[in-house]
This record gives sequence, structure tokens and C-alpha cells, in this order.
Amino acid sequence: MKYTKLGNSDLNVSRICMGCMGFGDASNGQHSWTIDEEHSREIIKRGLDLGVNFYDTAIGYQSGTSEQYVGRALRDFAKRDEVVVATKFLPRTPADIEAGISGQKHIERMINKSLENLGMDYVDLYIYHMWDWNTPIYDILDGLDRIVKAGKVRYIGISNCYAWQLAKANALAEKEGFAKFVSVQGHYNLIFREEEREMAMLCAEDNIAMTPYSALASGRLSRLPGETSKRAEEDNYAKFKYDATKEQDEVIIRRVAELAEKHGVSMTEVSLAWLLTKVTSPVVGATKLHHIEGAAKAVDLNLTAEEIAYLEEPYVPHALAGVMAQNKPANKNDKHVWGTGNQKI
Repeated sequence: MKYTKLGNSDLNVSRICMGCMGFGDASNGQHSWTIDEEHSREIIKRGLDLGVNFYDTAIGYQSGTSEQYVGRALRDFAKRDEVVVATKFLPRTPADIEAGISGQKHIERMINKSLENLGMDYVDLYIYHMWDWNTPIYDILDGLDRIVKAGKVRYIGISNCYAWQLAKANALAEKEGFAKFVSVQGHYNLIFREEEREMAMLCAEDNIAMTPYSALASGRLSRLPGETSKRAEEDNYAKFKYDATKEQDEVIIRRVAELAEKHGVSMTEVSLAWLLTKVTSPVVGATKLHHIEGAAKAVDLNLTAEEIAYLEEPYVPHALAGVMAQNKPANKNDKHVWGTGNQKI
């Protein structure tokens, strides 16, 4: 495994981050395909054995049970100061707003619940999961700065935002002396490259780490078109994100397969090797041991400039899909994609 600094922080992270959205009680959350605690622990332990020290979860994943599984496994298998733990908080709900709960109070409640779920005293990276159009950014930044100063969080990150939002937030944080966002977790992979329009340039300019999710496009970049899996069959949200561009994406996916055969490696390795030339540490979900094993191998695969160009050449612009497409101010009364489910905050 190789390691690098996470943007403007002093966190030393593995080039692969294990995404833990696939862990949690499937009967108590938004996904039917997640795996139970026993199998989650096996994958986390294997990740640690492979040198993965960066783990990403969220309070919204399976009503907090992902955080619980991850916390217990890391306590049993690792030393706290040798792993980097990231989790995320959700926007205020309409009920929170109606009750007069401020952005600052909301963040304090959210981090306290996440720390309880994880069984930890602090998290290394606390991520603003999606832009809250109903809460002033000052309140968000002030709330985050307070929990950094309280020692509950070491650094803050942001997810599912536009470049202008990140630039505006960090400019305000600098003006007010608040903690600034050191990382951004956006939707970015070989068949969805819209982050290259503005976000990638902002991050390069300001040394903000890119830690994208959906690094393998919900598995599409790890298998030939037509091949399937439990997640492929049941993940309707991934279908919503990718089915509309299936035909054009398959041109790229077949090129991934071609290069994988040429190198004698998996498609996972090729797809992630490409992404690793662009970002700090992709968030790679794992629900089987070979998922994290393939991801770890990708760190050692070097693609030539010609191979990178060959993979990129067929890409055409995509419309926004997923959280970014849904989380708009015009839809502020709609239910967020990541509901809190039965989680009691």
C-alpha cells in the first residue's frame, strides 16, 4: 500500500479508502444489498492487513448501523491512532427546522450520535454529506469549527457540492478564522467525469484532497456489460444514476476490459489505476473480500499516457445524476436521498 497526505491536513492516508456504505443492517436502512456484521468485520480486517488505514462511513448509512459495525471492528483489529476514520452528517430535517434547532446545535447532536455509534472519542474527518439549502453556510462552518475546537473532530470535509460552494465556504471560513474543508467527496469515476469541469482545478489550486465515491460506478467498471451481481440487481439508485447512459458508458467499459486482459489484471485494477492518477484516495466500497483485494492491487498498476488517453477518449458529457441532481433548493420539501430512517438523533 502507498500513503499520502490528505490535502492541507496532517492525516497520512492510504491511497485506497474503504467505503463502508455496504455494511449495516439491511432491515434497518435504505439498501437491501448490505452485508451483516460478521462479513463486514472480515472485509475490514482484510483491508487492514492490506495496509488500508482510511475508512469512510456515515450516520445515514443503514440508520447508523454501518458506523456501529465499523467502530466495533476497528476497535478490535486496529490501534485508534493508526487508522483514519471519516463519517458524515445529514442536513437538518424539516422537523429540526420547525423545532428551531440551529445548524450549530444540529451538528453537535449529529457528531455526538456518530461518536456513540462508533464508540470513539473523536473522528479524524467529519464530512458535510450534502449541501443544506435551508441552513446558512455560516452556521454550518461555525458548528463544525466548534466541534473541531472541542476535540471531537480533527478535520472537516465536504461531499456532493459544486466548486462554487466549496470555494465560497472556504473563503468564509478563512475570513472568520474557522476550520476549512480539507477534502471533497464527489461522484467521480471513468464513466462519470463531470468533476473535471471545475472541481478538480479548484482542488489542485488549493490543495484540497479529492476522495471520490462511486469509484467503480457501483460495480459497472469492474465487470463486463451483461455480468451481474446482487447489488447490480437490487441497487435501484445506481440504476437511476447510470442506466440512462448505459450504451455510451459500455464503450469505455469494454476498453477497461481490453487493458485488463493486456496487463493480466482485473478490470477493478485498471479502473482504479486510472482514477488514482487524478485523485488523492478514491472511496471504494467492498462487500466481498476480492473487492478490497483488487482495490489494493490497483495502487501498484501504472498505466501509460497512451493507455490513459485510450480510456478517456470515448467520454461524452453527462447530465448530473444522483445526489447532486436531486438535492436542489427547488426540491427543498422533498425527502432527501439519505433519510435518517429509524435512527434516533
